[in-house]
Amino acid sequence: MDQDHEIMTVAQVAKYLQISEITTYKLVNEGAIPGFKIGRHWRVKKEDLQEVIEKLKRGERLSY
Repeated sequence: MDQDHEIMTVAQVAKYLQISEITTYKLVNEGAIPGFKIGRHWRVKKEDLQEVIEKLKRGERLSY
């Protein structure tokens, strides 16, 4: 599977960004990091996360 099309859990996103799972959950729940639910669990596409990182690198704020 292409790594850019990988689906990540909140825990994996937190580890990848080196932030807490609680903070990651809040960012996903508020829409700052695009995510979707499968049942009761949030998932994030890695390519969407890369777009968020690029916005932050350009000095843009996370939009909620």
